[in-house]
Order: sequence, then C-alpha cells, then structure tokens
Amino acid sequence: MFESIYNGVIKFSRRREAPWYLSLLSFLESFILPFPPPDVMLAPMALANPSRAMRYATLTLFFSVLGGLVGYLIGAFLFDVVEPYIIAWGYQERFEKVTLWFDHWGFWAVLVAGFSPVPYKIFTISAGVLNLALLPFVLASIIGRGARFFLVAWCLATYGPTIESKLLRYIEYIGWAVVGLLSLAIAIYYF
Repeated sequence: MFESIYNGVIKFSRRREAPWYLSLLSFLESFILPFPPPDVMLAPMALANPSRAMRYATLTLFFSVLGGLVGYLIGAFLFDVVEPYIIAWGYQERFEKVTLWFDHWGFWAVLVAGFSPVPYKIFTISAGVLNLALLPFVLASIIGRGARFFLVAWCLATYGPTIESKLLRYIEYIGWAVVGLLSLAIAIYYF
C-alpha cells in the first residue's frame, strides 16, 4: 500500500507542473489550518530530481514566507473571522500556548516554529494578533523555514539515491510505523 503511494508521489514529483503545486502548497500551508506541510512534496521532488533540489527549496521558502505574511495579516486584521475555525479544528489550546511563547520569546518562537514540525500557521496568525514587529517576523521565518527546507532538499539530493533502495525495501514498515505513531499521538493527546 505505502509503496504504491510512494511511487505515485515520486511520479507526480517528476511532472512539469509539480513546482507550481509545491509553490501553492507552501503558500497555503502557512495560513490555512488543516493543511499538510510542504515537506510532503518537497522531499519526493528533491529525491526525484536532485539537480533541482535547491531550486525547489527556494520556491518552498519563498511561498511559505509569503503565505506566512498572509497569516500575519489575517491575525492582525481578521482574527474575529478565523477564531471560530481555530476552535472548531482543535487548535485553540495550541494557539493559547503560542501566544504565551510570543510574550516571552517573540522572534525566537517564530524561528523555532519555522524549523520544527509545530504548525507554522498557528505562529503566523499569532504573530499578527500580537502585533509582533513585521521585520523580525519575516527574518525569523526566512531563517527557520529556510533551514528546514534547505536541509531536507540537501539531504535528499545528496544521500537520496543511496537511501532510496533501503527506503523502498522498508516503505511498508515505515508507513505503518508512522500510522501507528500518529494514532498513538492522537490517542495520548485526547486522553
């Protein structure tokens, strides 16, 4: 099952229009709440076409930061419209935690969020709500998101061909392990 999904994503990532989809995903992920991170497209694209991996990372970074600015503006001017969705989609507790982090760390909170798997969109909207200075927000986003995307692209472009055969050999185990870990994390989170 996971091998066919993997092969489908790799085939798709070789298509001519894949960079457009990567750009769109990177943009939307930065401010629309239930959206997957762009790494899910960046990684197979870097693996499928290592010579363009850094170009893909640059596209991902540019459109992610651009989307982050939209998230910032939503937080600054439209939070009353967005807040019911934050609550409905189960992000309220995370949002409250992020606002506390901003009170203490501001720039550093955005930088860490940009690099980590923590939902970046929560930080972009929070930064706008709390009126974090725009320039530090953008710089932290560029540094954090850039480090993440360029690291993913570089690792897969450099080591991808040597690990791809191992990845294919164990893809089913890896896929089911991820499903199991996500299920466990969800169960722990709700109980």
